[in-house]
Amino acid sequence: MTWREGADGVGDVQPRIPRQSAQEPDRRLPDAPADDARLSDELAAVVSGARRRAVRDGDRQIDTAHLLHSLLEHDPDVYAVFGDGPQIARLLGYLVQRTIGYGLRWQGTVEDSGAVPVVRDGEGFSPLAASAMEHARLYAARRGDTQARGIDLLAAIVLDPHARAVEVLDRAGIDANVLRARIDERRDEYVAGDTAR
Repeated sequence: MTWREGADGVGDVQPRIPRQSAQEPDRRLPDAPADDARLSDELAAVVSGARRRAVRDGDRQIDTAHLLHSLLEHDPDVYAVFGDGPQIARLLGYLVQRTIGYGLRWQGTVEDSGAVPVVRDGEGFSPLAASAMEHARLYAARRGDTQARGIDLLAAIVLDPHARAVEVLDRAGIDANVLRARIDERRDEYVAGDTAR
């Protein structure tokens, strides 16, 4: 450590930074997408929550199950699509148990449907989650909205039958096709509400 006396008598001190051992996992947050600015405040909170969950789960990428879990926690409109009852409780139970239950087989793998090339060394979103984020923005643009909403993202993450979110829905006894119909009804309400203003 070097020391140089300054005007305040304390001087410049080089901080000690602990080195990370090779066995210690990298706990950096997955990178935020550059275009987070095109998300509504609510959806930006969802993405931040999914990012924290990915780190807590020890995953290098945010996948569609992280996004689904965060949507249910942060967006009341998304939660309302599922309604009350045992299915939503079962769904949340599966999502919470991800790191100790069936989700263990996902660790160390990349969520991908095989439809797009996989970038294995990149941090951030899995290929399917990145695609879902882009679809959410496209849905919003078609509606004439400049920012994607949670319901747009929910619609996007249940598109691909290979998505981890769809697998969790299936395990919880929620049919993705029925859910898509409910989502479409909810999104139609947004359009009707916007034109009524």
